[in-house]
Amino acid sequence: MLAKISFLTAFVALSFALPATAEEIRNPLKNGKNGETWNELRYDVFEDREIKDGAGLFTLDAPYRAHDAAIVPVTILQDADTDLTIEKLTLIVDENPAPVVAEFEFGPAMGAVDLETRIRIDLYSNVRAIVEASDGQLYMAGRFVKASGGCSAPALKDMEASIANAGKMKVRFFSPESEASSLPKSGDRREAKVMMRHPNFSGMQMNQVTQLFIPAFFIDQMEVKQGDDLVFKMSAGISISEDPVFRFKYTRNGAETFTIHATDTDGSEFGKTFPITDAGI
Repeated sequence: MLAKISFLTAFVALSFALPATAEEIRNPLKNGKNGETWNELRYDVFEDREIKDGAGLFTLDAPYRAHDAAIVPVTILQDADTDLTIEKLTLIVDENPAPVVAEFEFGPAMGAVDLETRIRIDLYSNVRAIVEASDGQLYMAGRFVKASGGCSAPALKDMEASIANAGKMKVRFFSPESEASSLPKSGDRREAKVMMRHPNFSGMQMNQVTQLFIPAFFIDQMEVKQGDDLVFKMSAGISISEDPVFRFKYTRNGAETFTIHATDTDGSEFGKTFPITDAGI
């Protein structure tokens, strides 16, 4: 009897340790494109607008099992063969307390969308990207992600220090090694990473000393410009991770600077201009 119990225990443990199957990795959304939460949520966000399959226009990539539910990487990548332009993006986690993670609007300096950020996921959930394209239609892609507790996970850094450093930012620019010493030309595709210090408290985290909930306090607006041209602007909720990071590709327009402007829910404003030849470190 004991041997049977031991075998059963080992089998259960092994089942939890098994990697995702090929089908699970391929399958972007659990329950197809629907689900009880999404069936109610979609009308709150998009009313009765038709949402088409985004295959052939863009993809959303995220880990099937998240290493850390408070900093889950999500990448939206536009298909190189499409003739459409992505103008807006809404990022949604169905089972989060506030499902709309952020809304993005892209400007001419963005070009084809290639954007990565880090988000919080509170329960096993479908993660969706719904874009509005230049044809006026909505398109969706997504992934099912196994993660839990991301919205209530304790802050990674000392709370007082994190608040004191809120708004500090860096930009890192990437160039091909062969052109690293020269200013990129207008029309070239380049990569940049915006890094901002901010605790981005969700309102669901607990102060480990007082055992009281920490009030929500997060970046709610951010705008990135290349010269005078908009790369993207974001309106965000509680689900963007602590110390937000945005890695993206953009189309060079000949300007020599990037300007970042952001606000948070306490009404503070942060802004800085970075020379494109400066790594911002």
